[in-house]
Amino acid sequence: MPISDNSKVTFHFSLTLENGDIVDSTFDKAPATFAMGDGTLFGGFESRLLGMEEGQKASFEIPQEDGFGAHNPNNIQRFKRKDFNDEVELAEGLIMSFADAAGNELPGVVSSFDDATVVVDFNHPLAGKAITFAVEIINVD
Repeated sequence: MPISDNSKVTFHFSLTLENGDIVDSTFDKAPATFAMGDGTLFGGFESRLLGMEEGQKASFEIPQEDGFGAHNPNNIQRFKRKDFNDEVELAEGLIMSFADAAGNELPGVVSSFDDATVVVDFNHPLAGKAITFAVEIINVD
């Protein structure tokens, strides 16, 4: 049965950057399962799976606009250092949880800080990057 818009799919996958670094992979552990359209995968990844069948393997180049989007400089925000709890040990690359205007959780990465300012990047860490998406379809329901 080929994968369609309402399929439940079990598959192995890997995400690899252009420089060859593997960002994530299930090939060495249990496969992932998701329902098409449930929001687990970005549309640019899901659309590549349509029509694939159990046992099929493929590799796709996902440009930034179909993957995690372009890096948006407007998603980099500056905060006053005094707005952070003194018990928080800041470090470049530290992922912190913030709340947006609606109260939803929003992760941000500390990109720099000093005694006065903390710069936080709210872009997805893979924004602006092309990704190679390798898959092996295990099961289609």
